[in-house]
Amino acid sequence: MLKQVSLICFLIFSCYMGIKSKDLKHLTNELEVNVAASRVWELYRHLGISMLTARELKTVIQSVQVLKGDGGVGTILKLIFVPGNSSYTERFIKIDDEKKVKVAKGLEGGCLAIGCSVQIVRLDIIEKTSDSCIIRSDIGYAVKEEFEANDPKPNIQLLAAAAQITKRFLESSKNDA
Repeated sequence: MLKQVSLICFLIFSCYMGIKSKDLKHLTNELEVNVAASRVWELYRHLGISMLTARELKTVIQSVQVLKGDGGVGTILKLIFVPGNSSYTERFIKIDDEKKVKVAKGLEGGCLAIGCSVQIVRLDIIEKTSDSCIIRSDIGYAVKEEFEANDPKPNIQLLAAAAQITKRFLESSKNDA
């Protein structure tokens, strides 16, 4: 039922953004974490996950710049990658504390720089038990017609790495407590 509701919300959002759902492709990563969903959401909800990931992946991320906002809806975040000549900028367009869902729309860089017309990152923190949850990272994207032969794809590896960093960070701090 949760998957159906999520799909319906995503389709409504896609229509609002002027995207035809048949044109969207998805890359998804899921990781189980042995920490309460509320603790994981505290890290993902605002800027914490971006800052933690940048600190842990210094060989990948040169810096994180908050161009606008404080981590809530409307915040514009720019990641500058090592060696500093490529970047990705996104705007947080939805943060749902009840459902533990965060959605960001890519503004520039990422797959937008190689032929995609839209890139939407959706992060879901799904409660499994009172002490465990699943971090689901999904990138929805559409390819411009003139680039379809090149089959450009966003890279989900950074989101997968962020989930692994979250798991290691929160599970180790849970064991230290």
